[in-house]
Amino acid sequence: MKLDSIKFDVHGLVPAIIQDEASGTVLMLAYMDAEALAKTVATGVTWFFSRSRQSLWQKGETSGHVQRVKTILYDCDADAVLVKVEQTGAACHEGTFSCFSRDITGGVNQSEVLVQPSDVYGKPAMNTLYELYNVINDRKHNPKEGSYTNYLFDKGQDKILKKVGEEAAETIIGSKNNSKQEVLYEMADLWYHCLVLLAYHGITPTELMGELSSRKK
Repeated sequence: MKLDSIKFDVHGLVPAIIQDEASGTVLMLAYMDAEALAKTVATGVTWFFSRSRQSLWQKGETSGHVQRVKTILYDCDADAVLVKVEQTGAACHEGTFSCFSRDITGGVNQSEVLVQPSDVYGKPAMNTLYELYNVINDRKHNPKEGSYTNYLFDKGQDKILKKVGEEAAETIIGSKNNSKQEVLYEMADLWYHCLVLLAYHGITPTELMGELSSRKK
């Protein structure tokens, strides 16, 4: 990216749209000055310029909700940037995955409500879920020879549904055996095949989390 190509406004700022790479969700809009943009490029995490405090700040420095930069693009007029990131936890200070969580009619877009992640081997569980889904979706659009995921997509919906049914049955057997290891192994297989099914239908994990969030009864 050519930093000298960016057209900063009269205040020395450029709007930065932040997007979750895995789900495509628009997370937030903030502003960068030349230093914040340079630090974002250099460090691989997002930095912004606070117009209210008139100072630089790193996203997630105190909350831990860091945004790891994957790609930085700028538009045809070079007066706005799009930063695709791997989001840890909530992008919004109010606790939602995205700052854009309000319906203009007054409701809340449940698909953007944050489901609090737990740590798995030092990595947020939701990140693991999105990373796996991202790989599955990439295989769907960019087939790789020898890929089991591509084998499922090639065989089609009936094969995918059959595997979901088989893994669900094996999870039940593991539970009836009162075997924690069996349940973990078989449920991991079940979740994987369910993610394949989601990708088959073009449904993202964010949409699934929104549906789950609506069932808090």
